[in-house]
Amino acid sequence: MSMKTTKAGAVWNGTFKEGNGVFKLPSVPQEIKYSVSTRFGNEQGSNPEELIAAAHAGCFSMALSLALGKQGFNAVSISTTAEVTVEESEGGHKVTKSKLITNAEIPGIDEPLFLEIAEKAKNNCPVSKALSSLSISLEAHLTKD
Repeated sequence: MSMKTTKAGAVWNGTFKEGNGVFKLPSVPQEIKYSVSTRFGNEQGSNPEELIAAAHAGCFSMALSLALGKQGFNAVSISTTAEVTVEESEGGHKVTKSKLITNAEIPGIDEPLFLEIAEKAKNNCPVSKALSSLSISLEAHLTKD
């Protein structure tokens, strides 16, 4: 299997507190603004943890679809949110947790098997592996088909 490298960038201007920056994602035409206020306050914009959460939710949803398919189940839909937590620690702030919350419509599967497959997908998702220093939890719900 071939390797793929994905690129994205960020520019920061100014001091930590007064400065601001933009994320540059090659697949998104506009720049995404971020700052201390968007990261730790309520100002409109993004932050690094939001991008981590989006990546984790997307990767897990794809991993779950793949794992289900290998067991003979086809997902109608998988909707996942990741809640990434930043806490103060010695020397500054640290990302400590990612909680995956997923709702999936999978015809013909029973809940115990779904939960087992979802847990394996959580552990085998490439982004979960990249975030292995975090506490990663999963809340999985099977919706009715």
